[in-house]
Amino acid sequence: MDIEHEASDAVLSRPGFALIRGTDRCPCGTGRSLDGCCGPALRGTPPATAEALMRSRYTAFVLGDAAYLLGSWHPGTRPETLDLDPMLRWRGLEIEDVESGVAGDKRGLVAFRARWRDGREEGALRERSRFVFQSDRWWYLDGVID
Repeated sequence: MDIEHEASDAVLSRPGFALIRGTDRCPCGTGRSLDGCCGPALRGTPPATAEALMRSRYTAFVLGDAAYLLGSWHPGTRPETLDLDPMLRWRGLEIEDVESGVAGDKRGLVAFRARWRDGREEGALRERSRFVFQSDRWWYLDGVID
């Protein structure tokens, strides 16, 4: 599935997932617009930090962008495919802890809590995600769910 790449009014979501335009607030919780936050990463500009990659991956889950999720997953640990459920709605992201993961680091860790809703069920996913810097970019390596 292709995404539209027009300027700030671009819709970056897949059918059945949240409808978000470039000028809308980014789902990752920074308070910035999608175009000023995770949008560039979803369009191909590698995030500068492990936390920024974590935030862009959360946004990709919200938008149903499995291609971005697989493309930002380290080739040594990523699955062959990723099926996203459009009925599962991601409702908010809280970054709980960040260790390293900035310019000059080779590894980073981001602990987060992501709230979700699936029909009448609600819950939260807590994970400590590991990131690695290789080939001039950050990659999601793996995570431990709390």
